[in-house]
Amino acid sequence: MSDTQAHSVAYVRDTMLPQQPAPAGQSGAVQWLRENLFSGWLNTLLTLLGVAVIYTLVMHFLPWFLHGVWDANSIKECRTIITDRYGEGATGACWGVIRERWHQFIFGFYPPELYWRPILTFLLLFVAVGPLLFTWVPRVLAWFTPVYPFLAVWLLWGGSGWTPIMIFAGFVLGAAILLVLSPRLGSIMAFSIGALVAILYFLFVVGPLIDGLQAILPWGLESVDSAKFGGFLLAITLGVGGIMMSLPLGIVLALGRQSDMPLVKAFSVVFIEFIRGVPLITLLFVASLLLNYFLPPGTNFDIILRVMILVTFFAAAYIAEVIRGGLAALPRGQYEAADALGLDYWKAQRLIILPQALKISIPGIVSTFIGMFKDTTLVVFVGLFDPLKGIPDFIRADFNWKGIYWEPFIFVGAIFFILNFAMSRYSMALERRLQRDNH
Repeated sequence: MSDTQAHSVAYVRDTMLPQQPAPAGQSGAVQWLRENLFSGWLNTLLTLLGVAVIYTLVMHFLPWFLHGVWDANSIKECRTIITDRYGEGATGACWGVIRERWHQFIFGFYPPELYWRPILTFLLLFVAVGPLLFTWVPRVLAWFTPVYPFLAVWLLWGGSGWTPIMIFAGFVLGAAILLVLSPRLGSIMAFSIGALVAILYFLFVVGPLIDGLQAILPWGLESVDSAKFGGFLLAITLGVGGIMMSLPLGIVLALGRQSDMPLVKAFSVVFIEFIRGVPLITLLFVASLLLNYFLPPGTNFDIILRVMILVTFFAAAYIAEVIRGGLAALPRGQYEAADALGLDYWKAQRLIILPQALKISIPGIVSTFIGMFKDTTLVVFVGLFDPLKGIPDFIRADFNWKGIYWEPFIFVGAIFFILNFAMSRYSMALERRLQRDNH
């Protein structure tokens, strides 16, 4: 502004006002509360109602938690300690049952001197899945992933050391036949021959071969019967086994349902619709009772293996539909791009179609896994000791703990929540990572 203009106006500010903080009601926690909890009369009413409900629940249950007793060996001793400390009529949790029976909640009736085997199996699980789930894990460890299921079964159940080796050799034999014959006979024919040879190997060769090798060079671990499995050892064994087998089976079923071959499509549709139409508890009863009627007399088909197979079928049917939704969400141009590159069916699915479909299907797949893991508690209805009802009922049969009720449910529910919440958070992190990879 020139001097003439400056002298012609009444007032000219020659300094800037210092920057002032925002009003208290327009920033920080107050703003968050106004926008999220008190933005209107209905929101305010719901907020006050929610606070009242939370306050009532906390005031009702907090003393019960605060009066908890850990150093007691029976529920009677718990009640005596609570009365002595807090007066007549006081209530409190008796966590002593968790301190005294934690091994049954975790390991069931597994021999205590062999606890190192399920612990080692659980630790090796992270080595096996690490290269698949986390990018910072060295890829060189990926060779251990296909070996882990056979090693885990051997560590948990024990028996001859030749059993996992010879069973793994059967799968290697089938895969070798597939790789050798695939360029000459095509993928489908090579897969059929490889699967047929592997099945014949498992039916007629592997048993005598294991017996012969064990007679020549005996080695192995002490056998543990399936009846000794229980608690979270049983739940995690069924959950992890079902997850590892249901995902590839679900992918195959989803591709089969979209196949142009009528027989493959019909089989996939019938399998998926039948399994989805039957309650899981029905399949568990089939595994426990009816399956033995269809097996040759004298056949000893392990109950946990039977349950795991049918739980896998149940989860695979739902995963197949989730993945089919991911396949349907892809634009037609992706299929046409794969054809334009000259890729055959399997290469197109492996390199272009399935990576995108699985990325879309991650939330649904993880939800199915979480639901299946929680459904492992239903095995109590076929005589197995699940951690939610089977083990607590067994503990209540002891006179010292007769009448204990909420503490086992809270403890088991907390562990289920931690494991399922971890799976949920990992799936969310994986979705964010895949979205970043697209940019």
